[in-house]
Amino acid sequence: MATAAETTLNTRLRLPEWLRARLPSSDTFARTRSLLDELKLHTVCESAKCPNHWECWSKGTATFMIAGDRCTRACGFCAVATAKPFALEADEPGRVAEATRRMRLNHVVITAVARDDLPDGGAEHFRQTIEAVRALNPGIAIEVLVPDFNDRDESIDTVLAADPQIFNHNLETVRRLTPTVRHRATYDRSLNVLRKVKAKRRDAIYTKSGMMLGLGETDEEVLAAMEDLRRANCDILTLGQYLQPTLRHLPVVEFVPPEKFLELKRAAGRMGFAHVASGPRVRSSYHADEFTLPATGSTPR
Repeated sequence: MATAAETTLNTRLRLPEWLRARLPSSDTFARTRSLLDELKLHTVCESAKCPNHWECWSKGTATFMIAGDRCTRACGFCAVATAKPFALEADEPGRVAEATRRMRLNHVVITAVARDDLPDGGAEHFRQTIEAVRALNPGIAIEVLVPDFNDRDESIDTVLAADPQIFNHNLETVRRLTPTVRHRATYDRSLNVLRKVKAKRRDAIYTKSGMMLGLGETDEEVLAAMEDLRRANCDILTLGQYLQPTLRHLPVVEFVPPEKFLELKRAAGRMGFAHVASGPRVRSSYHADEFTLPATGSTPR
């Protein structure tokens, strides 16, 4: 893979053909937009400028972002605004649950901005949202994509108390690039969060993590990070292409070809991941419902 020296800030590489997508014409997109506006909900689809949000909304799916749209961290890859957050909205869990019901989702992904201003990092708000969604949608599969909560056991336990089926926390990048790519987060802390969740819940939960490629990492570093995730007993892996959301963010060093993603998917399968989504347009929650949870009583392995 290429090195960071081969690209500069304030320039963009030309988007390759394999990343170009035709905008859907389905009226489901407008209905999804209207519903989110009506219930005053944030989505990571918009806040993080996800390139797939046209497709997902046209299919009637979205990833709900709770606890506001202002983050206390300033990661170099992320388009979510960094600012002093507003107070939590007590009725937000109920609004997310209602949106999930109206959208008739079988699998919902709930994420949040980092809330380092709160003693629990927003964990109780996660718990309330999970419980509200499940109460209104019995049988729904609930996936959470959480910040690291500064590795606080109390916060992790609070989220786990609501029994999400999938606990996702992204490693984002390889060890060497973490200080540049992630603000305040550390490589080992993220691994430790995943390790703790699996140790606490074992086969009662799936753990999940993801990485962006194209930031200047080497193949060897990617494989090493995948091995580190397996040693932390991570079950599910996503690998996708990093795209620069604005010129103020980290530049794309390389557009990784689809063949490389396929090669990495095969390597991840050999390592023992239960499910791998690997491709240029893959994101943490992109087509998340394609991973079918086994029947009750089955185990992740």
